[in-house]
Formats: sequence, C-alpha cells, structure tokens
Amino acid sequence: HKGAESLGFRGQLTLDFPIRKGISLLYAGIFVYTFSACSAGRTEQQPNSVSQDEQQLYIGDSIAVAQTQYGKVRGYLLRDIYTFCGIPYGASTAGENRFMPPREPEPWEGIRPAVFWGDTAPQITTGKYRNTYTTFTDHWNYYGVSEDCLMLNIWTPALADTKKRPVLVWIHGGGFTNGNSIEQDSYRGENLSRYGDIVFVSLNHRLGPIGFSDFSGVDEKKFAESGNVGILDLVAGLKWVHNNIAQFGGDPSNVTIMGQSGGGAKVCTLVAMAETKGLLHKAVALSGNITGAIDNNYSTELGKYILKEAGLPPSQINKLQEIPWLDYIVLANRAAAKYDKQLGGNGMMRGSFGPVGDGFHIPMDTFYTDPEAPSAHVPMLFSTTTCEFSISRDNATLEKMNRTQLVEMVDKMKGKNGENIVLAYEKAFPDKKPIELLGLIMSSREKVIEAINAKAQQSAPVYLAWFGWEPPLFDGRMRSFHCLDISFWLKNTDVMLTHTGGGKRPRDLSTKMTDALLSFMRTGSPNCTSLPEWPQYTPDKGATMMLNDQCEVVYDPDREARKVLTE
Repeated sequence: HKGAESLGFRGQLTLDFPIRKGISLLYAGIFVYTFSACSAGRTEQQPNSVSQDEQQLYIGDSIAVAQTQYGKVRGYLLRDIYTFCGIPYGASTAGENRFMPPREPEPWEGIRPAVFWGDTAPQITTGKYRNTYTTFTDHWNYYGVSEDCLMLNIWTPALADTKKRPVLVWIHGGGFTNGNSIEQDSYRGENLSRYGDIVFVSLNHRLGPIGFSDFSGVDEKKFAESGNVGILDLVAGLKWVHNNIAQFGGDPSNVTIMGQSGGGAKVCTLVAMAETKGLLHKAVALSGNITGAIDNNYSTELGKYILKEAGLPPSQINKLQEIPWLDYIVLANRAAAKYDKQLGGNGMMRGSFGPVGDGFHIPMDTFYTDPEAPSAHVPMLFSTTTCEFSISRDNATLEKMNRTQLVEMVDKMKGKNGENIVLAYEKAFPDKKPIELLGLIMSSREKVIEAINAKAQQSAPVYLAWFGWEPPLFDGRMRSFHCLDISFWLKNTDVMLTHTGGGKRPRDLSTKMTDALLSFMRTGSPNCTSLPEWPQYTPDKGATMMLNDQCEVVYDPDREARKVLTE
C-alpha cells in the first residue's frame, strides 16, 4: 500500500496473496468433480432442471452456437447454462501490438471453438504454488500464458431470445500485476447466471509491465497511450459486451462491473474514465479501491529508466517490442526496483505498473470530484472483509498473543503509536481478543472509506458493506480473509469448498448477498427481502451492512479507531 501511495495511487489497492508454486492437482482425491473442461469444479449449489441421472453436457453442430460481430462461436450447454470460453475481444498484443492500445480481432470464417479458457496475460508464475496450505485453499487455475490474451468467457441461460437480462462483468484481482479471469473457482459464473437469470462475463487483460509501461516521455506520438493499455483492454472488453451481448441474451444498457482486490481498483478506475459512459451502469468494488492513478511524472521517468536498463537509445525503443515477454517483464521490474531505490525507496516497489493519470483516458486529479462527469450517474457498492489478512491461519501459536505482544506488533507495523491504536480498537471492539484486533487493524477500512466518501459527493447512490463471516476451517483461524467473500456474492460457496467448508450455513448467507447483488444490478439499490433495509451511505452517518450469519446495519463502528491510525 505504501508503495502504491508513493507513486500517486490514492486509495486502497489490496494485492492478492504472494505467488506460490504447484498445480491444481489437489482437486483429485479431495473432491469429486463433474465435467471439468471450462467449468472445472462442482456446481451443485443451485438446483436446475437437469436431473443427475440425465445427460449433463451437450455440444454439437446446432447446440450453443452464437453470432458475434467477428464470426460465430461454439460453446456448450452444461446443466442448462450456455457456456463460452476464450472468445477473442481483441487481437494478439504481441510484436508491434505490444504497448499499443487494443486492436479488434480479425474476423473468422466458419464457427470458432469457444470451449476452453483463453490464455492468461503475461506474468511471472514461477513459484506460484509453493505454499501448500495456500495451494490447498485457493488452488489457482493457470493454463496457457501468452500475449494473445484478450479473451472473455460467458455464462448465460439463453441465446438471442430478446429477453434483456442484466449483465455482470467480473474483473479479476491480483493487483495490476497478476491473475486471470478464472484464477479461482469462485469466479465461475454458472450458478449466478442460473439463479439470477443474468449473463455473466469475465475477461483477461494485459498486466504489469506489459500493460502499464509508460513510454510517452520517450516517443510521445507512437507510445502516447502505452502507460494505460492494460486498462484500455478492459474498455475494449466493455465495448465488445455492448456490441455483442444481446446475442447471448444480455441487455447492453444494463451492465454492472464487479471486481475484487486489484479488480476492485480496476472497477474504481473504469468508473472514473469518461470513455466508459454508456458501457457500464453500476459498479461493485470489493476489498480494493483507488481514488487516483499513478502520477504521470513518475511513470514517464520510469519508462525512460526501462529504456536505459535495456541499453537502448530512444531511436531503438521498438526493440522492446521484440524481446520475449518474460525477458521484458524481468527487465522492467529490475529497472523499477533501481528507480525506486534512486528515489529513496527500498528497491522493492510493487506499485510501479498500473493506470496512469494522463489527463486524457484517466483523470490526473482525485476520482469522482467532477459532479458533471459520467461517473456521477453510476451507483456503486463497496465492501471489504473484517480480516483481510489472517496471519494465524498457519500458525496457531499466534492465537495466544497477549496485549503486550499486540502493541509491539502494531508498533512495528505502523512505526509508532501502537498503544493508542490498540486502545482505540479495544474501545470500538471490546469483545475481540488481541489476534482479532490485529486482523481489524491490518484490514483497516480507511482507504475504502476514503473512496466511498469521494464517490458520495456525486449524485448517484452509494452503498457500503462489511463482510465478517468466518469459515470453520483451520480450527477457525482463517477468519474473514481476503477473497473469501467472492464465492458468497457469486453463489459459489459449494464450489469453493476450501474457502467456506460448504453446506447450508454459508449457502444461506450467499443467498442473501446474491439477492442484494441482483437487486443492485437491476435497480441500482441492493435492497431486497432477504436482508434488512440497507440505507444509502452518507459520510456523516456511515451506514454499513454487516454481512454475517445475522446481517444488520451499523453506523461507522470504527470511525474513531481509524482516526488514531493516522495520528
């Protein structure tokens, strides 16, 4: 967070957990999975019209064929939901297209297969599965990785039937550096599509140095937009949805974007961009928020530093488009670390590559400050979890932490003021033990409050949630961790068993949250019969829906505690 803020990010960019090694072999022997082509994982959460004794999967010449503006695609029908994977919404970004704004894909003849995931955007995946407990819990899904990555997936109950279904576009997490559209099983759209009669879309886009290297200071004409091509990919994806989603049973005039962690930060950025007017109509940001982009003075100087690290004069910048993508990422990260160190950092900057405030695509000032901007008319729902980072999950001894140890840890974390911070959180949450207070302090809501307070100055309504449900796994030490809430919002608690444990208890809360999400998608308000009345958020009252086995509205319960964090 400090790294992102020092680069000009104003808000909370909550990065997903560090990368690990291994592959998703843990599926085998732990769970019994049904068809695993494009919908790997169980999907028993919602009842459907297909009996388990009947045929589950259909694919054929006249089954699940849809028309797009570039050609026809063939998916498959699985448990009454049409599924399409790896549909190109943009051309390959390799070679001369690297660092360039996304280009339309070439039209094709015949019917293109859309039955398996498109390639993940270039990123470093070495060591991603090394932590076995995390591999067990999250069992990441990574397949091909290449610069031909501008692909999207669709789940829908029907095709071109003139019924205008709300559309949800899911934007993956991983900061602006890692991740893909199906990284976790929670991201699957089958259950939500069936339960809510909606169209679910997810997509990949360029990340890290490939998506956000700003060379406008080297060649202002050719590379003017290079610092933002990763976010422009998402704009292109929304344009594809606008132009094609009716063929998949969706309503292009009712599109909600939703993302978690880095995906939440991407949602905040997209809402702030004037060019998304008419492409998105509601937005949901989970555990990741920013209220401003990277300062363009930093990004342009970093671009020059990358060129210097490569040993190239400005006249040969095109050679950066020719080297293998992994070599370029390593080079750019090395340059960013050196540049950070030169600026007085520790040489381990992680916020170096992300959206740039260029004053053209992305505002240079704080997001949502213009009352006349298109963003003023976009309702937003924000949410975080009560313990984004549970450090005791793999270390039971931390559960016995005493107050003195807590103060010492907070002192190290914050650099000072540990006693006052602990006192403030004890006052706000008198029933919490030291390890639980540490989770609340580490997961402070100050950045999401900053983001929602900014958005609340505009005319569209905003709503705030705080997710506190804790799974009965690892002897209860997982708590309400980063990413846990995804499966609840998307109706996948019986799919992501290693997050929730499965069963009725998480399923009941998931139904409440899903009903609220579906209401928000349809009306711009999350109010529904499944939850208590959910007031709009205002900075003075801070109405917050606490999401747990019993849901209730509270009013900014940690306001005074948060103030102490900045003293």
